[in-house]
Order: sequence, then C-alpha cells, then structure tokens
Amino acid sequence: MMAKGKPHIEFTAIDMDTGWEVPEGYPEGIQQKVLSSDIDETAKAGSRSRFLRFEPGAFTTAPFIHDHWEEVYLVNGDLIVGNDENGEGGESFAAPTYACRPPGVHHGPFKSEGGCVMFELHYYYEPDGN
Repeated sequence: MMAKGKPHIEFTAIDMDTGWEVPEGYPEGIQQKVLSSDIDETAKAGSRSRFLRFEPGAFTTAPFIHDHWEEVYLVNGDLIVGNDENGEGGESFAAPTYACRPPGVHHGPFKSEGGCVMFELHYYYEPDGN
C-alpha cells in the first residue's frame, strides 16, 4: 500500500507549548510534535516532519537504526551524541547543527544537558524517484 501523501498546509502558527507526546520506544523527557506525516513504516513509504525535544538531562541508552532517511536540524540547545547507558560521555554539539543519515546507519545514543529542540524529516526514498 502506498502512502497517500501529506496534506497541503499553508503558513500556520505552531503552538510550541501543547501537543507534544513521548514517541514509542523513547524515555520520558523526550517528546515529539508531528507537523505532518503519511509515513508507513510497514509499507516503507511516505514521510514525516516533526519537532523532537529533550528536556534538560534527558537521554537515550542505546543507538538507533531505522530503514528510512533522516535529516535533523538542531534548532536550539545542546545535543550530546554517543553517551553511554548512564548518560555519560559523548560528543557535544550546539545549535545550529545539521545531520543527514541514510537508512541503516547506527546513531546515538543521545543526551541534552540544557535541553534542545530539533526539526526532523524522515522519509523513504529510492533512486528511481519513489
């Protein structure tokens, strides 16, 4: 089944205080706000645009790997990449910072000392244009 496509949305004010939820598999202290999505991870089609935020001190404990492309723009705050399962160590980055990851790349774990907000794009893409 192919994705239906994301909706047409003109410039719309975004309420950055409400509508956040903990993504499946993430710990408390990390929330997402999905802006638009038609991603179907079972059919491996579609895309998602979201904000992801870390509260100060929040961290993940294991690397991530997924089968879609991911682009990440660190809008504000700090992000530590490569901490251990206790949230220690890793390399620190400050906004503005950008990453683009193809499918199958191990990345993380992640932590933020002071909190951060990222804008992320997730999408399936094949060289033939699908």
